[in-house]
Amino acid sequence: MSERIVGASPDLAALAAAVLQPGFVGTTPPPWICRWLGEGLGSVVLFARNVVDHEQLAALTATLRAERADVIVAIDEEAGDVTRIESARGSSRPGNFALGAVDDEVLTEEVARDLGTELAALGVTLDYAPDADVNSNPANPVIGVRSFGPDPALVARHTAAWVRGLQSGGVAACAKHFPGHGDTRVDSHHDLPRIGGDRARLDAVELAPFRAAVAAGVQAVMTGHLLVPALDPELPATLSPRILGGLLRDELGFQGVVVTDAVEMRAVADRYGFAGAAVRALAAGADAICVGGERATEADAAQLRDAIVAAVVAGKLPEERLAEAAKRVGQLAAWSVTARAHRPAVVRGGDGSAVGLAAARRALRIAAGSGGLPLAAPAHVVEFAPPRNIAIGEETPWGIAAPLAGLVPGTTTARYAEGDVPADPAAGSAGRPLVLVVRDLHRHEWMRAAVSRTLAARPDAVVVELGVPELVTGAVHVATHGATRAAARAAAELLAGTR
Repeated sequence: MSERIVGASPDLAALAAAVLQPGFVGTTPPPWICRWLGEGLGSVVLFARNVVDHEQLAALTATLRAERADVIVAIDEEAGDVTRIESARGSSRPGNFALGAVDDEVLTEEVARDLGTELAALGVTLDYAPDADVNSNPANPVIGVRSFGPDPALVARHTAAWVRGLQSGGVAACAKHFPGHGDTRVDSHHDLPRIGGDRARLDAVELAPFRAAVAAGVQAVMTGHLLVPALDPELPATLSPRILGGLLRDELGFQGVVVTDAVEMRAVADRYGFAGAAVRALAAGADAICVGGERATEADAAQLRDAIVAAVVAGKLPEERLAEAAKRVGQLAAWSVTARAHRPAVVRGGDGSAVGLAAARRALRIAAGSGGLPLAAPAHVVEFAPPRNIAIGEETPWGIAAPLAGLVPGTTTARYAEGDVPADPAAGSAGRPLVLVVRDLHRHEWMRAAVSRTLAARPDAVVVELGVPELVTGAVHVATHGATRAAARAAAELLAGTR
């Protein structure tokens, strides 16, 4: 316990707990979380593992709030491919890339407000969204459709609209991943990405959406575990005083809460240690330490708390810096209490967001041909599944076969992953329309080979891209700009001719 550290005090332990945002396992808060809330813990973060349905989630957050009325309840809900409140079925709203494809800021704000009112009603007060990264590298393995697109000006406009919409619904927005994760080929869950380019390039591309978010009044900014030599050649952004203090605070004028990306991610934990990264982040200017996606026990949280206390006692972390961080967390908590008190009422049907489905329909694009649409008979659907992505979530279902079968009885399906694709993926489709479903076709060589082989035998096949439509192939090519449930439904309606 922190109280046993020589020179430490219970007050110092409470300050250390105040800056943590730990996760936990289970659909009800474990006893240690409830106890910590009474001892100074200011925040918790929820993941898909904590959510069964809306009724259960509302009860969970009410239990947390009974222990501490102003607790910050955070969640990583981008309302696109990254969904936690609808992870069992897929999001009923389109994600950023689809909204960017429509390019209607009023619609983006409306979708975000719709999400904000729902999250507020469920007791969530901080959303780790929007993703403000500019997806300037199509090969990026972790951003993709989570971004509004590759154009910095478009991303900036829609980032600001999303922030305004979510916060008008009663939930604090958190723009991520500062200073910009779009131009990478490495996933920071696994290693440290490097962002090249000089300062002029960063100003013109990566930083533009964050400037817009700050101008829109965003309450929080999440750091990216990124090495950006033009800003700091030695330290990742999360641990860099130059980037968090000099750039984000002083240049951009951000006065809200700086939240780290999960501190157990290998980009920082492998180099500086689990607890070492947390201490360094606070010293650099972060205010809240996100943890618990992978390390979600009381022992994990205690390790961080005790390391923070020890760093203050040893003079490695100024107590004034820790107190400043805790104060900012408290200010966000106060903002959240006021915002929730004035939130608009939520009216939600049993099938998710009507606003979201309408937006997903607008995001559909027929990128090549249309002569085979709508389908003339029940189809055979072949879905090519890319490797699971930890950032998006490994539990969320996707694909168009199920919604299409609901609209066109007799539809059949097959799904293949790398290594199990047969010589003839279209076997069993003779005499029937064939639909090939892909996600980020341009990034997966095995997928491209399988699709090319299939199209050579069945040039009449319809290709449906649920990811970034960087590679357009096939006589008929439909792009949904995301793999959400809303996007799948919109695509199935198009194929079935029911729109």
